[in-house]
Amino acid sequence: MSFFNRSINTFYTHIQSFGLLAVFLVLCAFAVEWQVSTSAQKLSPLAEIGREIFHDPGLSASGEQSCATCHVAEYGHASSRGIEKGGTDMRHTGTRNVPSIRYLQSGVGLSLDEAGKASGGFFWDGRANSLETQALEPFLNPHEMANLDAKTVVNKLSQSRYADKFAKQFGGQVWQRPEDAFQAIGQALAAYETEDTDFHPFDAVFDQVMQGKVRFNAQQQRGWEVFKDPEKGNCAACHTAEVGKDGTPPLFTDNSYDNLGVPVSTKRLKHQALDKGVCTHPLVRNRSDAQSLCGAFKVPSLRNVAVRRAFFHNGVLTDLREVIAFYATRDTDPRRWYGTATPLGGVPLALRANVNRDEVPYGQKPGGNPRLSEQDIDDVLAFLYTLTDADLKATIASHPVALVVPSAEARADRLAASRTSSNTR
Repeated sequence: MSFFNRSINTFYTHIQSFGLLAVFLVLCAFAVEWQVSTSAQKLSPLAEIGREIFHDPGLSASGEQSCATCHVAEYGHASSRGIEKGGTDMRHTGTRNVPSIRYLQSGVGLSLDEAGKASGGFFWDGRANSLETQALEPFLNPHEMANLDAKTVVNKLSQSRYADKFAKQFGGQVWQRPEDAFQAIGQALAAYETEDTDFHPFDAVFDQVMQGKVRFNAQQQRGWEVFKDPEKGNCAACHTAEVGKDGTPPLFTDNSYDNLGVPVSTKRLKHQALDKGVCTHPLVRNRSDAQSLCGAFKVPSLRNVAVRRAFFHNGVLTDLREVIAFYATRDTDPRRWYGTATPLGGVPLALRANVNRDEVPYGQKPGGNPRLSEQDIDDVLAFLYTLTDADLKATIASHPVALVVPSAEARADRLAASRTSSNTR
């Protein structure tokens, strides 16, 4: 008997026996079982194995960390903290802010155009060339899952509850070929992240607006206009908002690399002043102009940016409004960001020459007027919240820095405080 027929028979039996309360309860159960059933149907056997691997902490040296530990679904498959701890004892601090792994399904390896501009790749420095290789690296990273080698990971998988599924998919002799088995783990994870639409639902308010289902409110619309305006926010210059060639909705990244002059997070990572980013990539480091790319990191997608707990490669900022303000006032108010009146004074000297000064909203002089007003910043913030996937509404509601659009009085107080600070330098 089919799932549907069994459920209908159960439904009528409970109506006769228990009345309306049972109707309600059975409908709830029906909905849950239907959701599970359809979810299982949409994944191939390979992707289903990937799902098992993704959630299995037993594949880490500590036995406590899985892919899902750092890439939390409720935070858009990014971290709930920013920089995570891992290692054999779960006490090793990670080296960078954990990026979201949503919307990576169409990613490609890093390449350089004729002008030497880098694009593509995975991780902040583009070092992985595919979703498969990106998925495998944490297993061997000493700050993450910290396994000794590929064979160690495969041995653990061979003792898992889904080992038989893995052997059926890749052949019974796969355990005797640990390097091949390890690569198969990457294939399974990539299949899971590609097939499961939870990783790329494209159902944010922005998507609904583009489909003509809803409209932005007045503040969101203003923010959208500032976001696109090449003389104000100019955000879309890198966080592109165009539909892809294949009709894919905007990803809000051009997958390029940029040195933004991000402050060094000395409180969190002592080594961050030496983090050179993409210039350490094999395709870049042997070039004569490699030094010009030092300090540049990959432009992330802005989808679900409103649920992130930390921002930039080093997690130095933890408030989204402050991130927007950094872009707007980095050059006009350097003391706010670097603790010094010297422009870009908090950026290591070796990386300072490569900081993007040419594009709007940068290029202003200290003490000058930023291109974005306080109202503009609030409006862009409101727009960025429209890029949140529908399944993350609960996270937004419980977020400790949830969207609170300041009143005109609050903005005036903030502006006065900024002027007072400027007058005391």
